[in-house]
Amino acid sequence: MLAKSAISCYGDELFDCMMSQSVVPPLTDREPGIAIEDSYKISQRFLERRLTDNGESVVGKKIGVTSDAVQSMLGVFEPDFGFLTDAMQVSEGEISIGNLIQPRAEAEIAFRLGRTLQGPGITAADVLAATEAVIPCFEVVDSRIEGWRIRIQDTVADNASCGIYVLGCGEADAGTLDLAACKVTVTKNGEFLSEGFGSAVQGSPQSAIAWLANTFGKLGMSLNAGEIVLSGSLVPLEPIVAGDTMVMDIPGLGKTIANFVE
Repeated sequence: MLAKSAISCYGDELFDCMMSQSVVPPLTDREPGIAIEDSYKISQRFLERRLTDNGESVVGKKIGVTSDAVQSMLGVFEPDFGFLTDAMQVSEGEISIGNLIQPRAEAEIAFRLGRTLQGPGITAADVLAATEAVIPCFEVVDSRIEGWRIRIQDTVADNASCGIYVLGCGEADAGTLDLAACKVTVTKNGEFLSEGFGSAVQGSPQSAIAWLANTFGKLGMSLNAGEIVLSGSLVPLEPIVAGDTMVMDIPGLGKTIANFVE
């Protein structure tokens, strides 16, 4: 286990990277024996700096690395989680990515909770019952780790590689949709890019959220009423630059349009 001083140091380092748009070598290169538990403590320090230094507040949570496509792309083969702050949420339309480092966009289904979910024992049915609405969402992940050379410990420490997230204007009652069967089509600059189904995420998005609620429960935390929870990407991550336009469309749920600018 890492010393408390090392955990603080690495958390501060990641915060400083975010603020200066710089990168660092993988933690797993510098601490080959780092445990996932250490990485989550580092992520807590990183989050603490965002809250205290930047005045941000937690408005939700995210599960990451849930689909085979994303796991294979990153070489990370188990889910992780991170925290969403108010500074990460942006409205669809023109979206500045000038303060991001190496952004990649992914299409997801976001859940807005009407009731708190506290594990253990949360089921997919419990998630649907607690959900106020589901929303099409682009998450723009961003890594403070050089060249996205991440292992699970690196992305966990880096708050699950959170960047920003873009909620669409449309939303639906989760109970009216077969979320596992929902198909997303993604275009980039007017050309077809990728497609995927809700079943790509741990069998269904609600199953992914149940995993997250139960994982949080083990840590004495919960998914809270009013929060936004991101359920994981249905398609491979796509690098983006200023000038790119991406659109995701889920029939029955709606579209999210992102025009990325500097």
